[in-house]
Amino acid sequence: MPSLGADMEAGTLVKWLKKAGDTVKHGDIIAVVDTDKGAIEIEVFEDGVIDKLQVDVGQKVPVGTVLAVIGGASSPAVPSPPPVSAAREQPARTLASPAARKLAADRGVDLALLRGTGPQGAITHEDVERAAGATAQTTATAPARQGVDRATAMRTAVAAAMAKSKREIPHYYLSSTIDMGAALAWLNTENEKRAMPERLLPVVLLIKAVAVALHEVPELNGFWTNGALQQSSAMHVGCAISLRGGGLIAPGIHDADRKDLTTLMRDLRDLTARARTGSLRSSELADSTITITNLGERGVDSTFGIIYPPQVALVAFGRIAERPWVTSGKIEVRSLLTATLSADHRASDGHRGGLFLDAISRLLQTPETL
Repeated sequence: MPSLGADMEAGTLVKWLKKAGDTVKHGDIIAVVDTDKGAIEIEVFEDGVIDKLQVDVGQKVPVGTVLAVIGGASSPAVPSPPPVSAAREQPARTLASPAARKLAADRGVDLALLRGTGPQGAITHEDVERAAGATAQTTATAPARQGVDRATAMRTAVAAAMAKSKREIPHYYLSSTIDMGAALAWLNTENEKRAMPERLLPVVLLIKAVAVALHEVPELNGFWTNGALQQSSAMHVGCAISLRGGGLIAPGIHDADRKDLTTLMRDLRDLTARARTGSLRSSELADSTITITNLGERGVDSTFGIIYPPQVALVAFGRIAERPWVTSGKIEVRSLLTATLSADHRASDGHRGGLFLDAISRLLQTPETL
């Protein structure tokens, strides 16, 4: 059971998508797990063959529990053996009682995914009932859990993680005002060339600027684990997304520094849609190396966030608003944005944090290079 964040302690296995004997490769979806954040697709990160499924459908287990055992890759091809009888060529039949087979057919349960408790591992009527009951219960309670119950559980889990973060992480905070005039002018010109579905939002410039700026201050990109900073060479930017039923989630866009703005915008739309329908992948919740939160659309001028452990930094953006700005002794009206940094003092200091915010501002003055 993967850890999908500091606020997760356990998860419930909803469905196996593979069975023992199946060949899997890196990135394959092997199972669906239900958490306080919704239904999450579980990926595998090794190539090989599934030896054994360790957890039954409907079972709730703590983070770190072995869900399945994956052995080495399939053996290389060998010369065909002498012909054998047709009966021996048939795949092994799942051992199950007639009553269990009928119930499985009626309830739509795949016998190959069950672990039998009868003699010689045979699947019994009760085994099928348990599996069907777990699936039915998950299906029946899903709408409710997406509502008040899930929102309450999510807020409780997030609150516990944030309280722990404030207790244990020595936060420092910095803020900077960024002139967004050049960025908005470029964005307006660029969007005039694009069809409506392909148009860019200001937030995509912010995501790209943060990801690229991390190359200049890499100590803000990574994790504090085992009493030390583990910098990440990949820039996976977590984006805080509010859920319609209540609650907050921050799945990540992988390799945000290497993607063009069109791809980033497409990824952000896809990530937001899947976050709100409960179809995120485990890596999207576990891999983020820094988090961005943007409350500008809610009219917020500035935000000072709490770091999401084990990450060591969080960047927050407020709304873009026209304000007075002094340039060369003259007062002008400019489109300004307040950016704030919450950072872990064990991993960096204010000087480095200031350089990071300055890099973001500088990159946004030449948006055509992002």
